[in-house]
Amino acid sequence: MAFDRDERRRRATSFGAVAGAYERGRPGYPDDAVRWLAGTAPRDVVDLGAGTGKLTRSLVALGHRVTAVEPLPEMLDELRAAMPDAVGVAGSAESIPLDDGSADVVTCAQAFHWFDHGPALAEIARVLRLGGRLALVWNTRDERVAWVEELSELMVGRSRMGRRYPDVIDRSGLYGPVETRDFDHSQELGRVALRELVLSRSDCAILPPVEREPVLDRVDWIFDRHASDGVVRLPYVTVCFRATRL
Repeated sequence: MAFDRDERRRRATSFGAVAGAYERGRPGYPDDAVRWLAGTAPRDVVDLGAGTGKLTRSLVALGHRVTAVEPLPEMLDELRAAMPDAVGVAGSAESIPLDDGSADVVTCAQAFHWFDHGPALAEIARVLRLGGRLALVWNTRDERVAWVEELSELMVGRSRMGRRYPDVIDRSGLYGPVETRDFDHSQELGRVALRELVLSRSDCAILPPVEREPVLDRVDWIFDRHASDGVVRLPYVTVCFRATRL
């Protein structure tokens, strides 16, 4: 689903109103994926569009020195509360408040599709050192599972983010060949957390309450059909890309 710039901005800023639900409902990232994206030796990493710090905490746990850049104050407040060991700063992908050549790796988790890609890729290249790495990741729901496909239909937006972005990176001329790797992942969610996962999606976050409640009621119906011992296990494919700054 393609959006014009104004609609993309409206949807991106909608997360501020649901920052708590985002933090409670969204999954983290598998450790193997984070190591593949950022490496294992401690590095200077910029986590761009960091949200509430879902990827930030994994990067810190691996020993990286992390600066988390996030434009929405509500998301940044959640991040700073959860991750005091990272430096949280206000900024955007198109205007990163850091010096030239100050990062070994720039990560973008669940965020690159919100960027204005031309200016953002140039700005990321400015911040990266020569030979530094751009690393993108999305948790995509595994819609080969029938009830997950049903959940995705309810959430309006399909989960196949990222597959077209290697071409966007290649066209910039700023990076070497894009490497791709997928990782299996999953998340256990109770009733409230599943509702918050859906609420944290822009398609639901932008709805007025009178339209949102029937969606969340349907989430409860799906949960009741598929939960076991009070939780559903939601499978993901974690889609990763990395490319070296030329």
